[in-house]
Amino acid sequence: MKRNVISIVLGGGRGTRLFPLTYSRSKPAVPIAGKYRLVDIPISNCLNSGLNKILVLTQFNSASLNSHIKNSYHFDIFSKGFVDILAAEQNVENESWYQGTADAVRQSMKHLEKYDYDYILILSGDQLYQMDFREMLDFHIENGGDVTIATIPVVAKDATGFGILKSDDDGNITSFYEKPEYEILEGLKSEVSEENKHKGKEYLASMGIYIFTKSILKKMFEDGAGDDFGKDIIPNSIGKYTTLSYQFEGYWTDIGTIESFYEANIDLCQDFPQFNLFSSSPIYTRARMLPPSKINGSYVSKAVFGDGCIIMADKIENSVIGNRTRIDKGSTIVNSYVMGADFYQNTTEIVLNDRKGRPNMGIGKYCYIEKAILDKNCYIGDNVRIIGGKHLQDGDFGTHSIQDGIVVVKKDAVILPGTHIG
Repeated sequence: MKRNVISIVLGGGRGTRLFPLTYSRSKPAVPIAGKYRLVDIPISNCLNSGLNKILVLTQFNSASLNSHIKNSYHFDIFSKGFVDILAAEQNVENESWYQGTADAVRQSMKHLEKYDYDYILILSGDQLYQMDFREMLDFHIENGGDVTIATIPVVAKDATGFGILKSDDDGNITSFYEKPEYEILEGLKSEVSEENKHKGKEYLASMGIYIFTKSILKKMFEDGAGDDFGKDIIPNSIGKYTTLSYQFEGYWTDIGTIESFYEANIDLCQDFPQFNLFSSSPIYTRARMLPPSKINGSYVSKAVFGDGCIIMADKIENSVIGNRTRIDKGSTIVNSYVMGADFYQNTTEIVLNDRKGRPNMGIGKYCYIEKAILDKNCYIGDNVRIIGGKHLQDGDFGTHSIQDGIVVVKKDAVILPGTHIG
C-alpha cells in the first residue's frame, strides 16, 4: 500500500509542569532512560516504521534540542531520508510565534511544498511508547479516513484527565470531550476489545497522534479551523470529515509532569518494564564515543546504566544512572534518576577540589539519595542526604525543587557537603 508520508514532530512549548527540567531545554530535549532524549522516541518510531522524512518543529528553549537533532540523525548521500529542524520564525506575512500545535503546522506548510507526500503524520515530542505507524496508516487509507486519531483505552478514573473520543462500531468518531466530568462518563463508552472491557478500559483517550490526508488538512487551514489540534481542529472535524479512531493496545504514557516522568524512568528498572528498551525496534540517539561503565565494589539491584560511568557506590537500587555519572565510595542511591554529565571533569580540578573540600561533579562520598531526580552536571558534596517523600512540601528552593514528593536537583547545581534535603 502506498504510504507517501511526511512526519512532523511537535517540539513542545514551555513545559512548565516539568520545571525545573525544562528551565534551559524544551520538553522533547529532556534526557530519559540514562542515554536518550524524549524526542528520540517519536523519531525512532518513525524510522522503525519505514518513515524517514521527518521534520521537528521547535520554538521555545530550542538550542539543546536543535543540537541533539543535528548531532544524532544522519543519512547517507544516496538516501532521500532526513530529520530536519523547522524553527519558529517571524516573516513579512506573520510576525507572531506559534499560537498552538495546529498553528505551528500551519505556519510550516509553506516549507513542505518541496516534498512529495499524500499524508501528514503529526506526533508529540514528549511521549513514551513503541508503535508501528504503518498499521495506523493502512487503517487510515483502507477506511477512507480524512483524519485518524490514535486512541488508547483508559479506565474511568483516568478518563477525566484526557480528551475522550466516542466512536461507533466502525471506528468513526461521533463526539469529543476535553477532560469530561465524571458524571457524564457513562455515556462516553466506546467499543473496545474484550480484554480491555474486562479491565474497565472502555473510554478512548486521544494520544495526540494524528494522520491527516494532505488535501483535507490544507482545506482545514484555509477555512480557519483553529490554532490547536486537541482544542480546535479535532472537535471541528467530527461530523464534517471522516474522522476515525485507531485503537492502540500497547504501552503509552504522556510525560507531562515530574511525577509521570519519574515513574516512567523508574519503571525501566523492573524485571519486565512496560516500555521495552531491549526489543527488536531500537531507540536511536546520538552516537557517543564513550568508554564502558566501570563499577567497583557496589551492590547493584534493578538498575539501568548509561555509558562512561565510574561507580564506587556502596549500593544502587531501583535507579537509572545516566552517561558519565561519577558516584564516590560509601554512597547509596535508591529509587532515583541520576542524569549524569555532559562532559568529564578535569582530573587536576578533581584533585584540587578534594584538597579544598569542594564538591566535584557527580555524587561525593557517603551520600544517601532516595526518590530524587538529579539533572545533568550536578556537584553533590560528601555526606549529603537527599530524601524525597510525600511529607515534603512542593516548592522551589534555589538549588532544587520539590514536586509530588520528588526532589529535583537542578542542572549545574552545587550541593555543599553535609547538606540535608528532606
